[in-house]
Amino acid sequence: MPHPLLASSSETALPIWFVTEETWPQAGGALPQQAQAFAKAQGFTGKAGTHCLVPDGNGNLAGVLFGLDGAKTKRPDPFLPGKLVTLLPDGVYRFASAPPSPALATLAWLLGGYSFNRYRARPAKSVRLVPPEGVDAQELARIAEAVAASRDLISTPTSDLGPDGIEAAARKIAEKHGASFKSIVGDDLLKQNFPMIHAVGRASAIAPRLIDFTWGKAGHPLVTLVGKGVAFDTGGLDIKPAASMLMMKKDMGGAAATLALADMIMGAGLAVRLRVLIPAVENSISANAFRPGDILKSRKGTTVEIGNTDAEGRLILADALALADEEQPDVIVDFATLTGAARVALGPELPAFFTEDDAFAGEIGKAAENANDPVWRMPLWSSYLAQLDSKIADLNNTGGPMGGSITAALFLRHFVSAAKAYVHFDIFAWNNAAKPGRPEGAEVQAARAMYQLFKDRYGS
Repeated sequence: MPHPLLASSSETALPIWFVTEETWPQAGGALPQQAQAFAKAQGFTGKAGTHCLVPDGNGNLAGVLFGLDGAKTKRPDPFLPGKLVTLLPDGVYRFASAPPSPALATLAWLLGGYSFNRYRARPAKSVRLVPPEGVDAQELARIAEAVAASRDLISTPTSDLGPDGIEAAARKIAEKHGASFKSIVGDDLLKQNFPMIHAVGRASAIAPRLIDFTWGKAGHPLVTLVGKGVAFDTGGLDIKPAASMLMMKKDMGGAAATLALADMIMGAGLAVRLRVLIPAVENSISANAFRPGDILKSRKGTTVEIGNTDAEGRLILADALALADEEQPDVIVDFATLTGAARVALGPELPAFFTEDDAFAGEIGKAAENANDPVWRMPLWSSYLAQLDSKIADLNNTGGPMGGSITAALFLRHFVSAAKAYVHFDIFAWNNAAKPGRPEGAEVQAARAMYQLFKDRYGS
């Protein structure tokens, strides 16, 4: 089924002319005199992000002028053309001149046209783009659809997406691609040695679970994805302030990013053996909730003193990472909305990532740039391990008052020792304000970057 924002024919498509402030005087001179006069009357100068609807002699739309970043811009945004999908009237359009990256411009169009409509009907709009020549429209549509599905998950409130709903979403993706699926639920977590997942989720009316699915041929490189699936986080007995709970439906953003990446990998048929692990819980408050000061024994055997029940994400990830590590995979990638400290350091738009492998970090940085899915490497500063010391257990689940994203990453690293490469992404999973290709609301961060990396490594 074709993507609703793409068109198949350019015969009647309206042209979009891309210009910059530097090229506009020359490009404008090539337009019909009437179009030049109209653009001048509208004050159009080619400034980045501005547009002008150009009429024909009968008052109908003849084409669109749109300003791109100029040569002096240090960091031009290849997603800037995605702004058009929110500005243009219904119709079919084509790029009459090539943007710097036609593929990323097309993807931005698809991503920028997303809206979350589950609970509120919105007026139907049909703004479609004829894909530029040489662009793999089917590939871009798959990526956009994977992102849209996971944005929907992040936006869905916990009343409709508890741990069981996360499982249902994962099962749907697994079945779509013929993956082998299983889920370990409730007290079976204890029987199969996932005590910290059980402890964090046991206070909820919906049982905690570990979602586990595999896909691909056994002889291919083993890539394991782990996603934090906290359907809602009250903070537990160390309860969050009310204002801090307002966005906690997005605390399963790591699981959503993991599912989006898995969907992309399987849809592309990459030559990997893929395993996906999602510990799915709700961190609730009840008589049987885990407590500050409790000592939990992890799957790895490490004992963990609970310094704060609101540092629950690292606990459930630790059990899942230990399971992943037992297979000695080629790569483990985890995604988690883990710390506010990462947002303090880098803000909401720039996810932090942590790895000790310099070559791998370089690959990630290159892939992120090529995919226009920005990330930033943070250090695994080993001397901060002392902040995780406990007098009565092997580790405490909280560090000191500073460097919180680093101590959280160090905690997770403890549970990975056999994998050939490991990276942890601390993501925000939300856009506080709309930008081209990135509508306000739920966001799938770092997944496209890692898909680009795996495609470069394992694609045909």
